[in-house]
Amino acid sequence: MKKKEVWKFIDSGKCSPSFNMALDEALLDWHSKGDIPPVIRFYGWNPPTLSIGYFQKVEKEIDLEAVKKHGLGFVRRPTGGRGVLHEHELTYSVIVTEEHPRMPKTVTEAYRVISKGILKGFQYLGLDAYFAIPHTEEEKNKLKDPRSSVCFDAPSWYELVVEGRKVAGSAQTRQKGVILQHGSILLDLDEEKLFSLFRYPSERVKERMMKSFKNKAVAINEISANPVTIEMAKEAFKKGFEDGLNIQLEPYELSEQEKAFVEKLAKEKYESDEWNFRR
Repeated sequence: MKKKEVWKFIDSGKCSPSFNMALDEALLDWHSKGDIPPVIRFYGWNPPTLSIGYFQKVEKEIDLEAVKKHGLGFVRRPTGGRGVLHEHELTYSVIVTEEHPRMPKTVTEAYRVISKGILKGFQYLGLDAYFAIPHTEEEKNKLKDPRSSVCFDAPSWYELVVEGRKVAGSAQTRQKGVILQHGSILLDLDEEKLFSLFRYPSERVKERMMKSFKNKAVAINEISANPVTIEMAKEAFKKGFEDGLNIQLEPYELSEQEKAFVEKLAKEKYESDEWNFRR
């Protein structure tokens, strides 16, 4: 029996939006320098937060009054993709070098390998999850033209699906030779709240999008026979990552120095208007 590779595991609990994004970036940075091995991190959000993709235009797409009204945090991610409401969910991130022998060179294939851990996690929760793979040209072209601002609206390549509906949304970036993939595993979802956060050309368009969204995305507790708590989800997905990636996870504690670095980055970058609103 070959010994399993050891990766680090961090469960940072509920953190502020800026701290969450800064810690993901810091882990990427430290891993790129060889200071830490690959890492898998679980986290939550306090307050619940709307995160937007790196390329999104705030004025055009987001209703900031509604974000305020619901008392939500707001942050731009370093990864692409669209708007995500982080509320009743388990958020994960995976940080691993592009040079890792098990990581394929293309974003899509690396995404599939990393997402195996999530696939296994759903299976441990008793859900019949599988990867949605676009087959026809039409399906592939649709993916190139994502018109909706809402992340869970379009199952993309190797998206995780249960009963034909999307159950996890993920995004990836590559910087300094390191892959950062993070994503949301929805336990419950307030669709009214989610759809109140975006701008639409008209009420009719909003209605139509909500309707199509219901057919495309679903939260775990809508389809699970038994209610799934955040603790149950953590246990299932931690085991899922270990099995899916054939690794062993060992806890990692941030030193005071590392924490201070993350807090500084959070304040200077992810709390700045220049970063969050600049596009």
